[in-house]
Amino acid sequence: MSPTSTTSSTTGSWLVQGLLAGAAIVVAAGAYAVISTRRTAKYRSRVVGIIPARFASSRFQGKPLIPILGKPMIQRTWERAKLATTLGKLVVATDDERIAEICLGFGADVIMTSESCQNGDEPLIEPEIIDGVVKALQAAPDAVFSTAVTSLKPEDASDPNRVKCVVDTHGNAIYFSRGLIPCNKSGKANPHFTYLLHLGIQSYDTQFLKIYPDLPPTTLQLEEDLEQLKVLENGYKMKVIKVDHDAHGVNIPEDVKKIELLMRERNLS
Repeated sequence: MSPTSTTSSTTGSWLVQGLLAGAAIVVAAGAYAVISTRRTAKYRSRVVGIIPARFASSRFQGKPLIPILGKPMIQRTWERAKLATTLGKLVVATDDERIAEICLGFGADVIMTSESCQNGDEPLIEPEIIDGVVKALQAAPDAVFSTAVTSLKPEDASDPNRVKCVVDTHGNAIYFSRGLIPCNKSGKANPHFTYLLHLGIQSYDTQFLKIYPDLPPTTLQLEEDLEQLKVLENGYKMKVIKVDHDAHGVNIPEDVKKIELLMRERNLS
């Protein structure tokens, strides 16, 4: 089997062109998701999971192929996502032939995309979280996007690599930031307040993805370097589910040892 190629130059458009039209697409573990507004017997019932895997990275070159207890990180992520019950299909999207070859070797479906592809870097993502994000968008016809958050650890409060989120009383995202939000008058983290950490799993409606690439970059998106803000600044609704998850993303080489230690503690092979 050979990877499916695509000529699209943006993440949004390759998701639409490279997969089934009218599908609900969820990008697992550090990626993106899409859901169609076309009504079927069950609203937004066709779901495709996409794990993006880019070789180039300013902080961690070749991250998808780094071994984690003997298996490439991309394989660890794929194996976890395969356990989700809502995904009708799961594919890896990559810009690199080396990653594609490895993925085909362990049985994954692969599509080739542009260098704008991101990275699926949550090798311990719970399949229940994937299912929760899918169901949240299926249940919210007024939203075009869904994602997940968990409690922020105190030691991560000032880490710009840990994206924070604030949510309204209806479960819709208000804002995302690399800084600590909300911020009180003292300028210090409140130990009695539950701050929210954004997890790298997102779900999009397919019809929205056809629009998204044509939306111009927004001021807040560029300042924070967060694509979620492009969605919010253009007035679209984003559903957020709160989950109990000890986030273990791989952002820098030092994170690999932390992941391996945790896997040994949990007897995960």
